[in-house]
Amino acid sequence: MSNGIRAAVIGGTGYTGGEVCRLLLGHPGVTEILPASRHQESFDRTHPNLLGSGLRFHDADEVTAAASELDVVFLCTPSGEAMRRAPELLKAGARVIDLSADFRFTDPQAYRAAYGTEHTAPELLPEAVYGVTEFHRDLLPDARLVANPGCYVITALLGLEPLLSAGFADPSAPLHIAAVNGTTGAGVKPRTEILHAEVFGSMLPYSLQGHRHAPELEDRLSGPAGGPVTVDLSTAHGPFARGIHIQASVRVREELREEISREVLLTRYTERYGTGAEGEYFVRVNAEPQLGGLTDKDYRRYPGVAGVVGSNFCHIGVDYDARRGIAKVVSVSDNLVKGAAGSAVQNMNVMLGHDETTGLRTYGL
Repeated sequence: MSNGIRAAVIGGTGYTGGEVCRLLLGHPGVTEILPASRHQESFDRTHPNLLGSGLRFHDADEVTAAASELDVVFLCTPSGEAMRRAPELLKAGARVIDLSADFRFTDPQAYRAAYGTEHTAPELLPEAVYGVTEFHRDLLPDARLVANPGCYVITALLGLEPLLSAGFADPSAPLHIAAVNGTTGAGVKPRTEILHAEVFGSMLPYSLQGHRHAPELEDRLSGPAGGPVTVDLSTAHGPFARGIHIQASVRVREELREEISREVLLTRYTERYGTGAEGEYFVRVNAEPQLGGLTDKDYRRYPGVAGVVGSNFCHIGVDYDARRGIAKVVSVSDNLVKGAAGSAVQNMNVMLGHDETTGLRTYGL
């Protein structure tokens, strides 16, 4: 291996693959980037924001065959493709970070229930490290295979884990999560419904019959909750290109309702994540004081998507509806950075012995 990081990005034509390339281009430790695709167009034509970067597309099968010369391979492919490629890549000695859903469940039956297909590499599921760096940092240095979470899931997990692990939530009540994703979350394949003329000034609800990320959230939140949880996940695309906005309503245990307040919640969240850059660098808790009266619209008390676009940060705000005993959590991130490519590079940094913020310290636009 060379002194620098040699990285491949298989599935380099989509929004996520392009974003991985963008972040790797700005990483001081990366010396070679091999985006791979079966796409016929040039790299510059596919990703005009990276015009002149010097990158070009390589054949995905040729990159896979040369995996012994690579340090890390990012799989930005549709579900089903990563489980086909990962065994050969790992056998060759490359570290693999999968940004699809293929290795997010430890149980192949859970994967089948969520995605409707059989898992073809179930022997790899037990060793895959779930890639929320903030929660599984200690497992990453020895990991061969990392399963990067999806954008809805990582934003919701970061927003809800402190509340659940503190034992504040009523275990008998569902966790209600309303999530709005930018239109890049729908992928690059053209569809009339996500054209600018259709989405601008509107909202596009989808998968209300049961979103495929709900089982993943239930699986991952059951640990901090100390038992099974039910997630009621409602999703929509909003009239913006990138970003995730999550609002969660969590019923508080009856015996704790008189004790809980916004201040108590903020104390819990800052204990978990720290304040500012102290603690978890990429998770920032909005602790702006309440201004005005009970019915005043104090917008700055909660984070907004615009504050995180282009960054690897997740901003979190909390409040408490004392009359109904419901804790409210607002969690926002850029779906292409913290929700995908940024968290993948963050995981790569820890896996390969770099400071985990390397190449990722840019604030929101």
